[in-house]
Amino acid sequence: MTSSQLLTELQSYGLRLEGKTDNGGRKGGAGPTDHKAVRIGETTIMVPVHNIASMRSPYSAGVPDALGIARIFKDEVYIGEVLFPRQAKFYSQSTSDGVPFWKIAQLHSHNVLATTVLQNCIRYGDKATSCQFCAIGESLKNSMTISYKRPFQLAEVAKAAVEMDGVEQFVITTGTPSTPDRGAKVLYESVKAIKDVVNIPIQVQCEPPDDFGWFQKLKDAGVDALGMHLEAADENVRKLIMPGKAEVPVAYYMEAFKAAVAVFGRGQVSTYLLAGLGDSRETLINISRELIALGVYPFIVPFVPVKGTPLENHTPPDKDFMQTVLSQVGGMLANAEITSDLMKAGCGKCGACSTLKSFERKTEEQALLV
Repeated sequence: MTSSQLLTELQSYGLRLEGKTDNGGRKGGAGPTDHKAVRIGETTIMVPVHNIASMRSPYSAGVPDALGIARIFKDEVYIGEVLFPRQAKFYSQSTSDGVPFWKIAQLHSHNVLATTVLQNCIRYGDKATSCQFCAIGESLKNSMTISYKRPFQLAEVAKAAVEMDGVEQFVITTGTPSTPDRGAKVLYESVKAIKDVVNIPIQVQCEPPDDFGWFQKLKDAGVDALGMHLEAADENVRKLIMPGKAEVPVAYYMEAFKAAVAVFGRGQVSTYLLAGLGDSRETLINISRELIALGVYPFIVPFVPVKGTPLENHTPPDKDFMQTVLSQVGGMLANAEITSDLMKAGCGKCGACSTLKSFERKTEEQALLV
């Protein structure tokens, strides 16, 4: 088994943890929730460890030693070792108004700071509108975060994370408010405060605002890259899985992507596509081709069912589905020269929630065309 196959299978099937690890992973919330950072060789990925699918995974890991190294097994057969990165040092600190830093932002992978500025959404909790895969409100219910991270709090955490843990980029997403800017304003205010105290590359993520002029405002505030997430591409799948968000059609996203690329540049605008929600291989590959032509990086991630959501028992995509899609899209990205290593910041640059970057290489046929 190649390393890319192992990484892909771990993200699709998850990992059963035997005993307690130093850093128990993250439960609930937005982004790669129910995951844990795992380092295999030189690559760190986020692997599901707390959801229902991971409990049935053929992969398991033993109790790590003092260095965080654990033996990993497939169907009880030893296949190698993995490293669980240690808890971030900045977690021990608090903001000037007394909020623990770990409630403001979390360490993802081994060098990425991430946060959700607004820990609520106009659609969350309403069956008629909510995204069935989202658990944005769960960490708030469990007192693992606060509802609104103020700009000065984010700035304090970012400075500490850079100085204490060598964090190299900051990914900032938000629940969608009822305002027409769809969260762009609160992201603008956040980034201005952060950039005033620390020079760190930042990607912000929100839904397309009503006024595309927000893209230039965000860039002027110091935003380096922008994410606007489709999650699914087929309109029927979108209406079924995320009825509220589907009210904004893919066509409008495409208009927004084009406007955003004009501001941030090719490869600095990205979108999440969750493989396994219902889109076929062909749909994911075709929408990726369209996005890449616009200069947008399609970050394709295997869907991970989260406990407490309507899709908690949904079957994740299998490794063959993922490898087929990722190999095709990875080749297109390499050919278009908008690969993850050229991104200034963002989930695609981090790459821990997908093995897409390991497939970013030109095929022999593509190489001949260059």
